[in-house]
Amino acid sequence: MTYKGDRATISSNTSTLVNESALIIAYLIMYRKILDALTILSTILVLGILGGSFVTYKYVTSEQFKAKMMEQVMGKVSGLMPKVLDKGLPDMTGTSVPDKNWTVPGVPKL
Repeated sequence: MTYKGDRATISSNTSTLVNESALIIAYLIMYRKILDALTILSTILVLGILGGSFVTYKYVTSEQFKAKMMEQVMGKVSGLMPKVLDKGLPDMTGTSVPDKNWTVPGVPKL
């Protein structure tokens, strides 16, 4: 910077340096604002995930949820049970543990 009379003159190198510095500072300020916004957004997302997980855990472990699931399962199973029981149960069964007098029908004794 030089003075000629009552006016100061700034050389072109100095004015370019000031302009570049101002531009860099503006970029850094904008970059900081973007990072602050992303930080706030990620904090909101994390808190939402944690809150949703807590509410889901509490609901799944509640008696109301257990009763609702049992009602649905029993509703589907009870509709299938008569069909399965009619086809799958034998007319007659033997003893649960074979004794010495027990024989398999159609198989000769040894």
